[in-house]
This record gives sequence, structure tokens and C-alpha cells, in this order.
Amino acid sequence: MTSLDKPTDQGSVDQDADSRAVTEAALFEAFGGVRGMVETVVPGLLFVTIFTINKDLHMSAIAALAVSVVLVVVRLVMKDTVKHAFSGVFGVAFGVVFAMMTGNAKDFYLPGMLYTLGLALAYMITTLAGVPLIGLILGPVFKENLSWRTRNPGRKKAYAKASWAWGLILLAKCAILFPLYWWADTTQFGWVLIALKIPPFLLAVYLTWIFLAKAPPPIDVFAEMEAAEKAEEERKAEYRAP
Repeated sequence: MTSLDKPTDQGSVDQDADSRAVTEAALFEAFGGVRGMVETVVPGLLFVTIFTINKDLHMSAIAALAVSVVLVVVRLVMKDTVKHAFSGVFGVAFGVVFAMMTGNAKDFYLPGMLYTLGLALAYMITTLAGVPLIGLILGPVFKENLSWRTRNPGRKKAYAKASWAWGLILLAKCAILFPLYWWADTTQFGWVLIALKIPPFLLAVYLTWIFLAKAPPPIDVFAEMEAAEKAEEERKAEYRAP
């Protein structure tokens, strides 16, 4: 009895390990991995470092924008995906425009803060509407598209939990940053913002991984479509055969 159970248990363990590995790989692909985090932090870090040293808004802004462009060029040269680097360039560009228009260095960070607040609300509102944003983001990565909405309730529940986690974590981050935007000076505010770049993100990604690793596996709708097409071709071939 025990010997018969062992292969089944081992198979279950292997399947669980495969599911976790697939989930981890998908999260890294969707959120840019370590490189994406570096590209998110470096422009702001360069801005606050230069501004701390010489209080020169123009030099700080130009340096941050220049390094963002360099990161995009590096990805293009390496023929890598550029979506995360491009989003970084646009974010930095908006920050530079805001800061230059107002003459206040803290406004360099304002577009990113507003984006974070909007994203937090989007996670929570879409979850309340029954279409968790994290599911819309990760569905294509897992090749399940929107099948989780109607065909995989356990996975929909996991996406809802993950979206709540993202929304609440980002909202807590905003609750720290917006008061500091008014009270702290530019240097203090910049360093606090840099310190809060990675830890909340890692926490949200970790919770997402936990929720999805325990959820039912995704339904590969692309494989289903290919199988249906193949079956249809075989049926036509049999019909045409003498």
C-alpha cells in the first residue's frame, strides 16, 4: 500500500514544484525581474544624489533623463524587451517636465506618486468589479487569457487576493509619501522615496507568488485552440479520404 502511494506523492510534489517554478518565471517576466527593478531605481537615485551634492535641479533632471535613455538603448542593442525601460523613460520625462515648470525639485517625483495612487485604486476597483487587474496582467503571460474569470474560480480568487495585496501595499506607500511631499525637504523626501521603491514591490510580488502557487493551474487556452484546430484538420482529412 505504501509503495503504491509513493509514486503518486512524488508526482504531486513534482507537479507542485513545476507550478511554483512556472509562477515564479511568469512573475519575473511580467514585472521585469531584477533588471527591471534596477531600471526603476537608477534614474531617481541619480537625481537625488546629484541634487543632494549641488542642489542643481537642471543637472539632476538631465542626468536622470539621460540614464533612462541609456537603459533603453542598452536593451535595444541587446535585442531585449524594452517595455519596462520605456515606461521608465516616460516616467522620468514627466517628472523632469513637472520639476522644470514649477522650479521645485520635489515635483520630479510627483507624476510617479500620482501614478502609484492611480494604480492602487485601479487594483482595488477592478477587484470589486470582479475583474482583478493582476489577472488581466498575468493572464496572457500564463497563456490563460481571461479563462480564469469563468472556468477557473480558484484562480480568480487568487488573482483577487493578489490584486488586493497590490492595492493596499501601494496605498500604504502613498500614505507615507504624500504627507512627506508637503513636509519634508527635497533631499529627505527623495531618499525616503528611493528607500520605498523596492521593498513594497518585492512584498507585493511575493504575496502574488504565494497566492498563485496555491491556486489551481492555469488553463492554457492557446493549447486548447491548437488542439481544436488539429482535431478539425484530422476530421476534414478523414472526410476527404476515400
